[in-house]
Amino acid sequence: METLLLGLNEIGHANVLLAILLGALIGVTIGSIPGLEPAGVMAILLPLTFSMEPLAGVSLLLGVYGGAWYGGAIPAILMNTPGTPVAVLTTYDGYPMAQRGEGRKALAIAYCSSFVGGIISVLSLVLLAPTLSQVARLFGSAEFAMLAALGMIFVVLAHRKHVVEAAMMLGFGMFLGTIGIDRSFSTQVYTFGQVWLLNGIPLVPAVIGLFAMSQAFVLLAQRGNDASVTRLESGGMASGFAALLRNKMTVARSSVLGVVMGLLPGVGEFGSQFFSYTLAQKFSKNPDEFGKGAEAGIIASETSNNAVTASVMIPLLAFGIPSDALMAMLLAVFMVHNYIPGPTLFTERPEFISGLYLSLFLMNIFVFVYLLLATRWIVNLTRIRGRFIGAVILVLGFVGAYSQNYQFSDALIALGFAVFGYILRRNDIPTVPIILGLVLGPVFLNRCRQALGVADGNLSIFIDRPVSLVLLSLIVVSISVFVIGQWREKPGKSDNAMA
Repeated sequence: METLLLGLNEIGHANVLLAILLGALIGVTIGSIPGLEPAGVMAILLPLTFSMEPLAGVSLLLGVYGGAWYGGAIPAILMNTPGTPVAVLTTYDGYPMAQRGEGRKALAIAYCSSFVGGIISVLSLVLLAPTLSQVARLFGSAEFAMLAALGMIFVVLAHRKHVVEAAMMLGFGMFLGTIGIDRSFSTQVYTFGQVWLLNGIPLVPAVIGLFAMSQAFVLLAQRGNDASVTRLESGGMASGFAALLRNKMTVARSSVLGVVMGLLPGVGEFGSQFFSYTLAQKFSKNPDEFGKGAEAGIIASETSNNAVTASVMIPLLAFGIPSDALMAMLLAVFMVHNYIPGPTLFTERPEFISGLYLSLFLMNIFVFVYLLLATRWIVNLTRIRGRFIGAVILVLGFVGAYSQNYQFSDALIALGFAVFGYILRRNDIPTVPIILGLVLGPVFLNRCRQALGVADGNLSIFIDRPVSLVLLSLIVVSISVFVIGQWREKPGKSDNAMA
């Protein structure tokens, strides 16, 4: 109870409440505009959060993150165009409902599903993060090295159709993480005598370039958004909760899958959506309705992707290991304010942890109420042309990259990553592994060095310790399962087997 009161005191400040509200509004706006991703906007806002109080800064970014998944359903249902990448499956059943005059009902189902998934996700964070943080106290250098390696492996394997490209980008990110001064030996690594590289590749300009400015180039290269929007006609918002009550098992199953998938690095919303939608169709009494306007299809998609939003923070808070690029941005906010994620954070900053939980609850409530009241006006955001958005993002990206340290080199680094990210996007090569390689690569290398130093260079330290052995086994099993799956999917394999 005392911790809860401390948390209430933390979020009771006007700046924290304003950050939650502003983040939620920005997130819904971003999700409502096709082609504009939350990662890019979070990257632009990242330098701003460094000057804010820790809870306010984190709440602002989480508001954008969570609100975008709510808002992404609007163009997915009304325009057959997902506002965010994770809203793809929402189009399958949302748009057919809108076409037959049930657009408002489809939106109500999406909002209510997102709200239930978001609340369950926060509850999972409250229950699981403290428990896993106690487990993390048993970790040494070997365990953290294996955990970082497992995270990187999962990120690569998550890009099933682009595993080779993802592995290359991860390796590139790890290489970038080695640039700068090696503090163990006080030597310069890959700086080539350039003073601006002594502190390594800064995370913020890299994130802004890869996610925000590269997306701006994509938008600038496209023609304006001339898509038509389906009018809102029938169906009240109360119909959303009624649909959830009719599909209770789908709600429960999708929520659990979302929470579990959020714990796995690199899997997140896409994996949870796919499995939730597939299982919903499999267990449905009317599977043929899926793709034609099935309520359960929208529920499975929206519940599962919002059930990830808070559970994805569990590895970050409990172990200090970000599971995706968005959590890497939050890690940067933590580190700037000297809040080190991990077991000690729960004992040293209990008021911050409680405030974080409460801010996530409030964020979901703010977004839900805002969508209920303002959907008819938010719909107009879908008509904004992509080129205008791209120009604004490009300008804000330069400002954000420069304002972190007020160094022109940071703006040039952001521009370099923007061009590189644009090339990767045009060739359908994943960019997320670069950021995780940049963040997790140094963790892996430093922890390996520490572990081997303790063991006098004996590699058996990674198999002599039980937890490290379990994590190493998971790495081997994950790679083996993927390789076997790819081998079975090879063209002509089934024909040869039958012959």
